[in-house]
Amino acid sequence: MSETATEVTSVDLSEIKRMIPHRYPFLLIDAVKEVRVNESAVGIKMVTANEPHFQGHFPDKAVMPGVLIVEAMAQTAGVLVGTTLNLIDAGMLVYFMSMDKVKFRQIVQPGDALELHVKVIRGRGKIWKFWGEGKVNGAIVAEAEFTAMIVPPEDANKG
Repeated sequence: MSETATEVTSVDLSEIKRMIPHRYPFLLIDAVKEVRVNESAVGIKMVTANEPHFQGHFPDKAVMPGVLIVEAMAQTAGVLVGTTLNLIDAGMLVYFMSMDKVKFRQIVQPGDALELHVKVIRGRGKIWKFWGEGKVNGAIVAEAEFTAMIVPPEDANKG
């Protein structure tokens, strides 16, 4: 499928695991759709009551921690970069470098389908900057600007 010369694709859970190193209980995205290489992507997180953080956050009123929403945005961005640079099975690691303009606007709770909209602000080599918005039923629940570094495992301890 193409749209104004930009290839639009989707990435399922098995492909996600081949692009980013995260695993349960810290793999926070279930699928990535609408991937536009070097431009944008939409991650999907089906929020369920059996996730481990809900045992303590909060027992009587489950609320997805905001920092995990931003992490899910970053994982979506990692898949976008993995798709852009064809990093399937490359074993690359992704590290946060900065988070700016972070805002949490609404509660995310079990039963929500959290959409994670990420757009590339700048992508050069191993340093990438993104704008992300989390949405539930079309309403913005969180937003953030963040920068990440993509490195091979052998370079992870250098610097």
